[in-house]
Amino acid sequence: METAKKEGRLSRWWNALKAEFNKIIWLNKKTVIKQTVIVLVVTLIVAILITIIDRIVQGGLGIILTK
Repeated sequence: METAKKEGRLSRWWNALKAEFNKIIWLNKKTVIKQTVIVLVVTLIVAILITIIDRIVQGGLGIILTK
């Protein structure tokens, strides 16, 4: 009895999982590539800005601490 109950629960779970996957709107290849490039470019720009700000702060602290 308990085995049948588990199998029924597993079957309901599997069917619900398949139903949820059918609701997903998958992006096409062109959109994924475009968004990936945008993310990489923005990441690179932010990394460069952080590096510039870090160098400025280090230089400012170096001037302050040497006086």
